[in-house]
Amino acid sequence: MKKPVIAIDGYSSTGKSSISKIIAEKLGIVHLDTGALYRGITWFALQNCVDDNGNIDLQELFKSFHIIKLEFKKVEDELVLYLNHINVSKEIRTAEVSNNVSLIAKQKEVRDFLLETQRSIARNGGVIMDGRDIGTVVLPDADFKFFLTASIDERTKRRYNELLAMGIESDEAEVKENLIARDKIDSEREIAPLKQAEDAILIDNTKMTKSQTIDAILLQITKINTFY
Repeated sequence: MKKPVIAIDGYSSTGKSSISKIIAEKLGIVHLDTGALYRGITWFALQNCVDDNGNIDLQELFKSFHIIKLEFKKVEDELVLYLNHINVSKEIRTAEVSNNVSLIAKQKEVRDFLLETQRSIARNGGVIMDGRDIGTVVLPDADFKFFLTASIDERTKRRYNELLAMGIESDEAEVKENLIARDKIDSEREIAPLKQAEDAILIDNTKMTKSQTIDAILLQITKINTFY
């Protein structure tokens, strides 16, 4: 029997990726961090498509798609992102990438470039994807859809601690400003804005641990015995 396709959308630093990764392990399916793909494109742009004023040249980026190869490879039992055969899993989490990823992600050309890649991975089932428009645009027919949210203060704390754990120096106030700005850009962009799908289950995990959030999602999946 084909395993389920699960879509998890939501705001930055609600734990989408880490939660999806654990659920994938528990259900024996593949986890695809779509946010990493957009961060990968952003990192490429910052390295190769910056104009004389230090701004990203979008037209130059669009013309470079044919030389961009993004793929996930398993490293020590974890799928990590490779860009043109280079492991960029740490580079894509820097503040510079975070400050520019929403600009890149709202470009129709970028979203079209990545859309078919994401859909092709899901065609055979057995995949969980997280992002901002998975349930609404990328996988509108997903078997299960969830939307995660949490307060801005809680998300700031999580993101700040995540950066510290990665050895990336950061300022907590700057992290909060970045999250607020990203929320605004992601929610108001014309192409595939961040929003809850009508048939998605809303989970506010402000006062929930990661384990509690995982249990809440698994409860919804396993109580319907179509797959498990």
